[in-house]
Amino acid sequence: MPIWLEPFGANYPDLLQKFAIYGIFAIGFNILFGLTGYLSFGHAAFLGIGSYAAVWSFKLLTMNAIPAMFFAVIFAGGLAFIIGFLSLRRSGIYFSILTLAFAQMSYKLAYSVLTPLTNGETGLQLRQTDPRIIDSLFVEAGAGLPSTNLFGLKMSGYPGFYFCAVILIIGFFISMRVFRSPFGLMLKGIKSNQNRMNYTGLNTRPYMLTAFVISGMYAGLAGGLLAITDPLAGAERMQWTASGEVVLMTVLGGVGTLIGPVLGAGLIKYFENIFSAFNAHVLTEMFSFLPDAVVEVLVPIFGLFVGGGWHLTLGLLFVVVIIFLPGGLMEGFNKLFGLLRKSGAQIRGKRTPQDQPGDGG
Repeated sequence: MPIWLEPFGANYPDLLQKFAIYGIFAIGFNILFGLTGYLSFGHAAFLGIGSYAAVWSFKLLTMNAIPAMFFAVIFAGGLAFIIGFLSLRRSGIYFSILTLAFAQMSYKLAYSVLTPLTNGETGLQLRQTDPRIIDSLFVEAGAGLPSTNLFGLKMSGYPGFYFCAVILIIGFFISMRVFRSPFGLMLKGIKSNQNRMNYTGLNTRPYMLTAFVISGMYAGLAGGLLAITDPLAGAERMQWTASGEVVLMTVLGGVGTLIGPVLGAGLIKYFENIFSAFNAHVLTEMFSFLPDAVVEVLVPIFGLFVGGGWHLTLGLLFVVVIIFLPGGLMEGFNKLFGLLRKSGAQIRGKRTPQDQPGDGG
């Protein structure tokens, strides 16, 4: 990725890390939404608690990334079990509203009641006075703040991206196994017709709850990786906008597909970090080859779609995809590959016997 994304200006480590981390977030969300059809608007709660758990692991135990990931997944899975157990008593829009309510409750609690644990608006950050019990047994504390590491390898820059990329590949493989397992087929049956599954005597709630917990653990893992690459945690990661963002990623890439959510996550993060950086000065330089009168007209027009208005471009893209490609980008790719295969078959079918290669006689 650092090589083939260079022409697009997207090969710097921070953005590559976001591609991988939010790809994990979207893969986990797709296990719930793509397989069961249950739309959650509260997955940001698990992303936030994963970040908080990881930072507390850094503060209390060690700066090593492995324990931080472990605690992020465990705490997110525990919260997902509680929220899922209560929310899955309802379905459809009622389920979505319940998950949204729980996420907003978590967001508000992080800002108020749980301030001793979350540090409120300031966010949870590392301090030199943190105990770091395990590290203190083996390493003498330095003058500045320590950095996160994987057994001595710093988790910043490209090493941090490659670590996140490996976790993304592992997470993708697990998701693929879930989709193709009997458990995944059961979830697809629930999505197809849950009432019919219930009429056969099958209790679908344990399957739904398991899918919800797995999805929440993926989100917690993504939150932990956010803290590993940038060791701080804030309540803004639990806000409803973060939950809406992962919905956009999944729908844009293709609900129920394996690679689609990863593509959707990468596209949205690219828009957020690249298009938002295009200001009037950059646009003026881009159109500098044109006459000044034309530049003065084009810059204000294109300025509506980039910079602070990049959401408008994303919104238009989302509308176009939903109208013409309801299956997301993956549906578009499948149609394109189908047309290419069809045209290739037609070309081969039109070849006459004289066009075939001879035997050399």
